[in-house]
Amino acid sequence: MSDAAMEPGQGGSAPLPASYDMSEVGDWIALLKPRVMSLVVFSGLVGMLVAPGVGAMHPVLAATAILCIAVAAGAAGAINMWYDRDIDAVMRRTSKRPIPAGRIAPASALAFGIWLSVASVTVMWMATNIAAAFVLALSIAFYVFVYTMWLKRRTPQNIVIGGAAGAFPPLIGWAAVTGDVTLVPIILFAIIFFWTPPHFWSLALWAHDDYARAGVPMLPVTAGARETRRQIVIYAVLLAPIGLLPWLVGFSGPAYAVVAAVLGAMFVRHAVAVLRDRQDDTGRSLTRDAPARACFRFSLYYLFVLFAALAVDHLVFGA
Repeated sequence: MSDAAMEPGQGGSAPLPASYDMSEVGDWIALLKPRVMSLVVFSGLVGMLVAPGVGAMHPVLAATAILCIAVAAGAAGAINMWYDRDIDAVMRRTSKRPIPAGRIAPASALAFGIWLSVASVTVMWMATNIAAAFVLALSIAFYVFVYTMWLKRRTPQNIVIGGAAGAFPPLIGWAAVTGDVTLVPIILFAIIFFWTPPHFWSLALWAHDDYARAGVPMLPVTAGARETRRQIVIYAVLLAPIGLLPWLVGFSGPAYAVVAAVLGAMFVRHAVAVLRDRQDDTGRSLTRDAPARACFRFSLYYLFVLFAALAVDHLVFGA
């Protein structure tokens, strides 16, 4: 293994190639995991839009709060890449990330992540309130210390428990407007929490070899593909009624309920297709995990459309 893939916690940094350029903006942006950030920002925005009193919030402060959520998510991603540089180096889909590829020094990435973390929480506090800043700081700490450093390499339940890390944005957005956290943002938190396992396990099924090579105990590696498929169905079935909770508690109207019901049923259908995928004697897919790939893509669509429907229910229909 190269010096760029040192074990977490070791001092120093990997030697950099002569062509290394500190001004390579694209590599620094890649550290922030922008694709993940987009979903984080969107769910945080929805948390703000459905919060009571959002209309009285100054647009500049609202935009600042969203920016803080985005920066905090990116900061956590940068620290995650610093810590996981050893396993990223041996996984095909992550080996070209800036740190294992030697384009950014590990120490620089860590400093970048810490600085952005502190800045995002501080600005959130100054622009909105201490409750939003506290939940924002908690989300960063949970992703870095609980998921990345504790759970990811130790248990196949890493995604189940660690899913909470990605479920904080609606709480943050709501708190930025109201200064507190009540039942509705907790329900939005629960939706993302139960959505994360079937979403990520669908990816893990077709990235099985990568995780096995890196020694990451994802469920397909430790329990096998068959059990992973069964768990995807279980969580999809649990998620379907949870997606209806905003309507069941009277927070949203029938338009949202119809969208949530249809999306929930479609998610279960995709999960069942994953379960029924043609398999060999070991449970490995004979279709190159085509149903799992489709389920993964749909899971992204599910969350975006569900949260958009909730926002539209409030902004257009006044639910």
